Amino acid sequence: MKRVVITGAGTINALGGDVPTTLEAMREGRCGIGEITIRDVDRLAIRIGGQVRDYDPEARFNRQQLALYDRFTQFTLIAAREALAQSGLQFTGELSAKSGVVLGNSGGGMNTLDDNYRTVYEEGKNRVHPFVVPKLMNNAAASHVSMEFNLKGPSFTVSTACASSNHAMSQAFQLVRSGMSLAMITGGSESMLCFGGVKAWEGLRVMSKDACRPFSANRNGMVQGEGAAIYVFEEYEHARARGAEILAEVIGFAMSSDAADIVMPSKQGAARAIAGAVADAGINPEEVGYINAHGTGTAANDKTECAAVADVFGAHADRLMMSSTKSMHGHCIGGTGAVELLACIMALRDGVVAPTIGYEEPDPECALDVVPNEAREADVSVALSNAFAFGGLNSVLALRKV
Repeated sequence: MKRVVITGAGTINALGGDVPTTLEAMREGRCGIGEITIRDVDRLAIRIGGQVRDYDPEARFNRQQLALYDRFTQFTLIAAREALAQSGLQFTGELSAKSGVVLGNSGGGMNTLDDNYRTVYEEGKNRVHPFVVPKLMNNAAASHVSMEFNLKGPSFTVSTACASSNHAMSQAFQLVRSGMSLAMITGGSESMLCFGGVKAWEGLRVMSKDACRPFSANRNGMVQGEGAAIYVFEEYEHARARGAEILAEVIGFAMSSDAADIVMPSKQGAARAIAGAVADAGINPEEVGYINAHGTGTAANDKTECAAVADVFGAHADRLMMSSTKSMHGHCIGGTGAVELLACIMALRDGVVAPTIGYEEPDPECALDVVPNEAREADVSVALSNAFAFGGLNSVLALRKV
């Protein structure tokens, strides 16, 4: 099997418009969650979120592009351009034919859907823009990335709710590791912070009205975020031959299904995915130094995840660090695993572990080292990134310092 490394990263999210700004915010424990500014916000019970602030799409894209790009596609392209610029890859010839795109997304063009429902039902109009379907489809971002960068290999979108990005990156990893692809553009994006998107989530009664406090005893729910993070996964020898800068190595993954409940998480399902990623990576559990937790800030998720980690790692669970960056950027749903992978890269590359901010009260059911409130310097050789989704769908990635 081929070795797989990350040679480019890009992002836009509530913490920043690029990777350096985002990592600086994570190091400082800065919170990107605040009051959201969207149409009809006064009709919402939940009025906070990890929103991308001061965003001007017209400064990024022309009129013809904006007719085709929903907000989630725009975020994807912005992040992809940063990642490809860092990697230095130019996709021509064989590299173009053997490279593709696998992205994660859950809601698709939710802003486009919301706008056009208003057009038809509220305003009573009988026609919508002819590009509504290609603008809102879940695979729109993957298709536009493939077209912009001349990627002619496998290109598709994975939609598994909150595990979408991790599932997508797992598939990209497998494509490169198997030798089918030389490089894959992968990650995920989401933009559901519109009236319809927030109103739908309100109905689940899992949202906090004031803050995201993962693992804290007084946590009271999740907070939605938005954004994208995109990576270049490349075959190691190919990257080394061209002298590419390597950010981290992807060494394993695993996926599992709870097969139990549509919304309540299962300790057993999560534990199988975590243990499977460690086994696939061919490492000992004691080598894992940091876990970027799914850590949504809901009572059920946080205690279930801590129990799963304790089951897999035994006594070592007390010695490893686990934090949730959702406390800073919010839960980016289908794009969240991709944004969170940045924290894993920072831990491996820079020796800085991002904190869980908003932590106020210890919870006996979450009695692990959750790196409360302040970032920590540490020598981390192996990191895991957890993603657990509604529907009982779990995906865990393992990364190693290079």
